[in-house]
Amino acid sequence: MVSRSYSNLLDLATGASDQAPAPAALGSLRRRLPRVVTNSGLIDDSPASPASPSPAPRPRTIVVANQLPIRSHRPASPEAPWTFEWDEDSLLRHLHHTSPPSMEFIYIGCLRDDIPASEQDAVAQALLDTHNCVPAFLPPDIAERFYHGFCKQHLWPLFHYMLPLSPDLGGRFDRSLWQAYVSANKIFADKVLEVINPDDDFVWVHDYHLMVLPTFLRKRFNRIKLGFFLHSPFPSSEIYKTLPVREELLRAMLNSDLIGFHTFDYARHFLSCCGRMLGLSYESKRGHICLEYYGRTVSIKILPVGVHMEQLKTVLGLPETEAKVAELMEMYMGKGRVVMLGVDDMDIFKGISLKLLAMEELLRQHPEWHGKLVLVQVANPARGRGKDVAEVQAETYAMVRRINEVYGAPGYEPVVLIEEPLQFYERVAYYIIAEVCLVTAVRDGMNLIPYEYIVSRQGNEKLDGMMLRHGRKPDEKKSMLVVSEFIGCSPSLSGAVRVNPWNIEAVADAMESALVLPENEKRLRHDKHFRYVSTHDVGYWANSFLVDLDRTCKDHAQRRCWGIGFGLRFRVVSLDLTFRKLSLESILMAYRNAKTRAILMDYDGTLMPQAINKSPSAESVRILNSLCRDKGNEVYLCSGYDRRTLHEWFPCENLGIAAEHGYFLRSKRDAEWKTCITPADCSWKQIAEPVMCLYRETTDGSTIEDRETILVWNYEDADPDFGSCQAKELVDHLESVLANEPVSVKTTPHSVEVKPQGVSKGLVARRMLASMQERGQCPDFVLCIGDDKSDEDMFQLIATAACGDSLASKAEVFACTVGRKPSKAKYYLDDAAEVVRLMQGLSYVSEELALANHRDVDEDSSLDVWE
Repeated sequence: MVSRSYSNLLDLATGASDQAPAPAALGSLRRRLPRVVTNSGLIDDSPASPASPSPAPRPRTIVVANQLPIRSHRPASPEAPWTFEWDEDSLLRHLHHTSPPSMEFIYIGCLRDDIPASEQDAVAQALLDTHNCVPAFLPPDIAERFYHGFCKQHLWPLFHYMLPLSPDLGGRFDRSLWQAYVSANKIFADKVLEVINPDDDFVWVHDYHLMVLPTFLRKRFNRIKLGFFLHSPFPSSEIYKTLPVREELLRAMLNSDLIGFHTFDYARHFLSCCGRMLGLSYESKRGHICLEYYGRTVSIKILPVGVHMEQLKTVLGLPETEAKVAELMEMYMGKGRVVMLGVDDMDIFKGISLKLLAMEELLRQHPEWHGKLVLVQVANPARGRGKDVAEVQAETYAMVRRINEVYGAPGYEPVVLIEEPLQFYERVAYYIIAEVCLVTAVRDGMNLIPYEYIVSRQGNEKLDGMMLRHGRKPDEKKSMLVVSEFIGCSPSLSGAVRVNPWNIEAVADAMESALVLPENEKRLRHDKHFRYVSTHDVGYWANSFLVDLDRTCKDHAQRRCWGIGFGLRFRVVSLDLTFRKLSLESILMAYRNAKTRAILMDYDGTLMPQAINKSPSAESVRILNSLCRDKGNEVYLCSGYDRRTLHEWFPCENLGIAAEHGYFLRSKRDAEWKTCITPADCSWKQIAEPVMCLYRETTDGSTIEDRETILVWNYEDADPDFGSCQAKELVDHLESVLANEPVSVKTTPHSVEVKPQGVSKGLVARRMLASMQERGQCPDFVLCIGDDKSDEDMFQLIATAACGDSLASKAEVFACTVGRKPSKAKYYLDDAAEVVRLMQGLSYVSEELALANHRDVDEDSSLDVWE
């Protein structure tokens, strides 16, 4: 089925109008890219139909990031064209070098230079023809508020644990900046839509600048193969939930098929936010962490990015590098200096001031290093701007000046601050001569400086010869790292000296220990690090991500998709092809034509919405009474509640009730209660209840429900993470102490239940159909409705019963779950309100049939009297 109900998310989110590409420009682009989408505004939510055989297209990945991996050069004269070259320092450029040759890449992003509007078409054409790049040109006002506004004033500080406690610290949330962020993401989405072939292409979105882009793309193409990688830290839920648009960003990320993080900590924080704010739980499937999100499986990838080994090896062999190394050796090692190196951006999160304080403390505690130890601090320009950057610069200058004045001497400065931008080969030269590399950021994503340092210290034959002349043997490869615990590469560098950058004394001690560590120990640590870095380079990272993305998207064509939600809360429901919404007209017709009907339904969450007050409404009782009065109906209500409660709630004469998940059964109100299994000995409660009480006392918000044959530990009102953790421990504890008891321990989304073995709602369905068969009633209409995992046994039973003798040969069977989610049922209804409307419709049909039968009886009686 093809739907034309395309809603513009930008309109809903910001009130702005949709700007479609100009027809001429779009036509030109289509001629350049023959695989472009040409049918705009259509959402195909039906399975892909098989096409005629054709050669398999070359796999293509559309890489979307804030900036293109391009360096642009302004023309010397207005008539001359712009020129472009690859930015070899860009991570995106490395994807092209390291991926399989069969993979084609298209890059979408902004240019660093402002291109005049009159030249944008020519620039776009040139970039596409020569570099396979599609530039996104943001209007200046949107670009400013998007990048320097929302990204750098809100997301960047918050993701690095800076709360907006005052206007001067982080800044208050500005709705206009958020609107600019959404508008910019919409422009990027339009660029993707210009070039994508949604059936074949992969889309890989990078970093926090484009966090809502997946929603725009998923809205347009429900089955798009979409990956997202976050290169910055993801904060803990306590920090993240202070963001006013927290749910919109979470849902947007979940519109991806694969979400990548550098470390488990960042992934764990994201999963915690999904659990606390969206009620989602995750599980591990064959080693892959997965979230079920409205029937879609969203995979979580944890893998730090690596360096481009071939590029580093090339730079190590450059004559410029060798000349710079020789110069630095003469400058430092020739004078007996020992160099420690720091390379950081000049911003508040890199911890430059903390590093300088640690250096000062080291010199104070160890006078023997005076005149010998030098800290070379390379300060790259900050990516942001504003008051914070100015304060960091002023503090850094003051500290460097103070340390050099106190501990310096003629011809010796303990701290050398390098502010001018260095060429990559110059930075590599500093790596080569540094005995220790210091990375003391207070919070950082994937910092590649330690990896570059390790590879540079491995060197090559020419560099080994140069180092030999200064006393280092070629076989003595060594590198020492002092790294912050709060950076993304820290977990992968097990041989580094890890520090808390806030603890100045501990950092100073770590710096000194890195200097005096035995040479053999230094070599062992270096060898361990180099093995990891050389085998987990950027190519390994990129290929691993794309392989997992392909695996995650394998079943897209075998799923049926629906889009639900408005604006940035849009999401796609993806379900099995045979799973569809229960049609009220179809079931009413089948119900009307049937002679004998079996109706089996759950109560809580099905006939009654999840709420604090669990008692049924007067309308629900009326509906059940109406259905039970129909002599062609056999109606059973199956619930986990105890029989006394259900007896009081439902005063229906002909209603069958299965209490405590089917342990107790009765066919009518005046019938005796029976058990579906041999009566159980509940002495096990004396063992289980003290265990549950222990967990209730240690888990604030949890409760215990003691029913006749069931014990339930409920943690619905507890902290979701702690409650889930405690539930897992409780299950293990109960299974251990109840190993010899005839009970089973079951988990539900918010509870742990202990009940007698053999009890299930599937057994209730079997008993109900068997009882009808004994009375010579084989139903030709079966309706079974439930909302949770305990109801799946009913669905499975009635699906197989159609092949047996319990049902009529042409019985209409309707197994229906509440909510669109994976289920053994073939039908669904959206919520309990729809279930009530369905049952109302069935009750009205029964009343109509009863009235019609009554009229027929009256007419027959009148004829008898007349005769």
